[in-house]
Amino acid sequence: MATPSDPTQPTISVALCTYNGEAYLETQLGSILKQSRLPTELVVCDDDSTDQTRAILEKFAAKAPFPVQIIRNATRLGFNKNFEKALSLCNGELIFICDQDDWWLPEKIETLANYLIQHPKIDLVFSNAVIADTSLNNTGRLFWDAVRFTEPIRERWRRGEAVEVLLDGNRVMGCTSALRRRLLASFLPIPNLPNYIYDGWMGLVTAAKGTIDFYEKPLVWYRTHEKQQVGTRPPEAGKPVRFKDRFSRPHQEKLAPLIRKHQELKDLYTLVTQRIAAKTPGIEQFERRLAHYARRSTMPDGRFSRIGSVVRELVAGNYHRYADQEANQYAPFLAALGDLVE
Repeated sequence: MATPSDPTQPTISVALCTYNGEAYLETQLGSILKQSRLPTELVVCDDDSTDQTRAILEKFAAKAPFPVQIIRNATRLGFNKNFEKALSLCNGELIFICDQDDWWLPEKIETLANYLIQHPKIDLVFSNAVIADTSLNNTGRLFWDAVRFTEPIRERWRRGEAVEVLLDGNRVMGCTSALRRRLLASFLPIPNLPNYIYDGWMGLVTAAKGTIDFYEKPLVWYRTHEKQQVGTRPPEAGKPVRFKDRFSRPHQEKLAPLIRKHQELKDLYTLVTQRIAAKTPGIEQFERRLAHYARRSTMPDGRFSRIGSVVRELVAGNYHRYADQEANQYAPFLAALGDLVE
């Protein structure tokens, strides 16, 4: 069992979840062995695999230069609850999340561990990743490109708008992340949310706390293949409304997606504030967005009576703040126009 250590040499756990991973697991395990800084322990939760996954794990455990704990779930939990279990069993002061089918650059653990050592207020740091094909060949694409974590969006993040960025769509991938064990109390247990898996929830809670950051370089080769449980997840984009339809569709039809969006945000806000008691800048960003969608989802039927509310939201910059301008540079004005005429 890992024990408390010198702050400059924290104990390190790797939390690995497996499920029928025999095809690629040995490559991932081999990349852990080749790390310039080895972990203190490896905790594996196998989700009732029916192939040779457990045999591969046991063979690895017999020769690994660090303790390997293998837990086999009697019934399948699914990836969310399996990661929750693996994380909860880790003893290290720093925890690295590991998928069964990727490949880690040799400097990954050392690089992110050093980052957390040098930034004691940061609880979670995540890196970029190279997107590889089934055979682990470089596709020439990076994960941040796939999820549109572009330089302009990273600049918003640097200005303190991490919650705003993550509410637009998750950019945090678990297998590129390192976190402090103290963070577990804030985001475990993982709630059952329709649009969030464990890493998106983990990132959002940490962003609301103001203790998340990113590391620019890719430290993982992220393998894509047909059997993977979770793939690259770009931010969701709604189906565009044709301009002519804005003048003809019923007002309640226009309000329906806004009402749903407001309720989803309200539910998410409730869950996050149950985990974070303090009034942080991240929580304030959440509340500002919630207020914007509350106003938009309750616009009155009369077009003339909406003008004041729409103008105030425009002046406050909220249409620009929440519209997907990368997809459509006119999105803020189209949203405002829709609120006026529909």
